[in-house]
Amino acid sequence: MTDLSRPTLPGSLPDKRQVAASFSRAAASYDSVAALQRAVGISLLEQLPGDLAPQRWLDLGSGTGHFSRVLDERFDQACGVALDIAEGMLHHARNRRGGARYHVAGDAERLPLRAACVDLVFSSLAVQWCDQLAAVLDEAQRVLRPGGVLAFSSLCVGTLDELRASWQAVDGLVHVNRFRRFEDYQRLCAASGLQTLVLRREAQVLYYPDVRSLTHELKALGAHNLNPGRPAGLTGRARMLGLMQAYEAFRQPQGLPATYQVVYGVLRKPQA
Repeated sequence: MTDLSRPTLPGSLPDKRQVAASFSRAAASYDSVAALQRAVGISLLEQLPGDLAPQRWLDLGSGTGHFSRVLDERFDQACGVALDIAEGMLHHARNRRGGARYHVAGDAERLPLRAACVDLVFSSLAVQWCDQLAAVLDEAQRVLRPGGVLAFSSLCVGTLDELRASWQAVDGLVHVNRFRRFEDYQRLCAASGLQTLVLRREAQVLYYPDVRSLTHELKALGAHNLNPGRPAGLTGRARMLGLMQAYEAFRQPQGLPATYQVVYGVLRKPQA
């Protein structure tokens, strides 16, 4: 890994440690409930430029390594690097056949990689956990070779609004993760120095028979509420019953909807 490495900058924010711990705990259960994550990642792959033939790719926020294995199959002559802030996820990925050659614990806002070392940065449903998207874009530009591509999917405002509104009706506290506005993605990508090939949002709606099925899935993904201001301790029975009753107002023939506002971005680093 010495040809890729540079010194890691110290000092992760406390909430990042909580994110890392949450996803590490979810490593064993993640793949069993990741249908949306699979669909979004496949859609992102389909939006890559047709002429892209990387010699080295980076799976940024690689999780259990599912898309590292997909990238390894698609670009079978390339060398792959999987990077995640959750070491439990990396450990899980290392024990699976195929995928990235290197597994690196690191922060997307402070990549422990040298400049101009990869041709593709692929990141599916990871950068929504990063506080400073501008730093992620700067780091992607730094590690990409000229002509290289950053492809990311993320989440924006409007995600899980049904769950958010239902909790607001119960106690007004923060129970649902916050996401940045789509307009912020537009502004930051435009200012990044990267050429925007694709930047769009698309609503994906999942349906559940009941509220507990949704909340259990979020916990199995490691994507339950990690925001400052969230209520401490266990959710009481009365509040949970209130949530169930409030969410019923959204019920449709298919079940209880959970809307995800997915952002797709494909950006290219200009040629030198």
